[in-house]
Amino acid sequence: MGPVRTHDPAPGGTHDGRAADAALRVFEEHRPMLFGVAYRMLGRVSDAEDVLQEAWLRWSGADRDGVRQPDAFLVRVVTRLAVDRLRRLAARRETYLGPWLPEPLPADRAAPDAAERAELAETVSFALLVVMESLSPLERAVFVLREAFGLPYTEIAAALGREEPAVRQLAARARRHVSERRPRYPVDPVRRRDVTERFLAAASGGDLDALVSLLAPDVTLVGDSDGKAKAPVRVIAGLDKVGRFLAGIAQRPPDEPGFHFAEFNGAPGLLVTSRGLPYSVFLLEMDGNRVRRVYLVANPDKLAHLTAG
Repeated sequence: MGPVRTHDPAPGGTHDGRAADAALRVFEEHRPMLFGVAYRMLGRVSDAEDVLQEAWLRWSGADRDGVRQPDAFLVRVVTRLAVDRLRRLAARRETYLGPWLPEPLPADRAAPDAAERAELAETVSFALLVVMESLSPLERAVFVLREAFGLPYTEIAAALGREEPAVRQLAARARRHVSERRPRYPVDPVRRRDVTERFLAAASGGDLDALVSLLAPDVTLVGDSDGKAKAPVRVIAGLDKVGRFLAGIAQRPPDEPGFHFAEFNGAPGLLVTSRGLPYSVFLLEMDGNRVRRVYLVANPDKLAHLTAG
């Protein structure tokens, strides 16, 4: 993420300047966690960054002398801003052309270091974020704060301005909903990487037989383009149809194509570039040893934050 946009301190204020510097240090210290909350709730890097910018403005203008736990204060601000933004975005998503998918999150944005990325990988997985799209804003907030960050119900209730029993009910509903819809079988990371690398090789070479061998019989492909790029506006279902679609687009590559193995949302994926710029991202959802769902993110607005290499 880029640095917070700050304003020059008011003239004549050495004390004000020191206070502003201290406020910025505290905010930057907690930035990775705050971004993690905002991204998991909103599913878009740009929206998460906007929320953090607004949270910074509120933090920098707050009476910080009375704040005993800056991290709790900032999480509360970010959570409420994200809930408000989710509610405002609901109408926009109703007019979206075709399926709406989250923005792929590169490895270096998921967490500051590799160990933390590994620990949080499950809570930021693409498949989980897709499932969470069907939660209400409040359910999503409670699920993220509880399951991803382990906050106690008392803090979550304070962040949302709700009573603790109501928050516990929201958490139970959200967990039940997610458990019913998330992938049924755990996938070994080594196996996931192997399948993704084979998918990359088959897709880049247009090898239909190799592609089909990786797909489950009931595989589906979900594309996200909002009509701005080449991607299906309806879900494609079935081994034959998905395999032929993938082979077809591999045989009609973009100008000066590049195929890059990369990590997104805690799992390996494929970044396709055109003339060195992001063109599409493929992410695979697996059950056991087969790919049960292929996610194709092609909306250029959702790829602008990515780089090749």
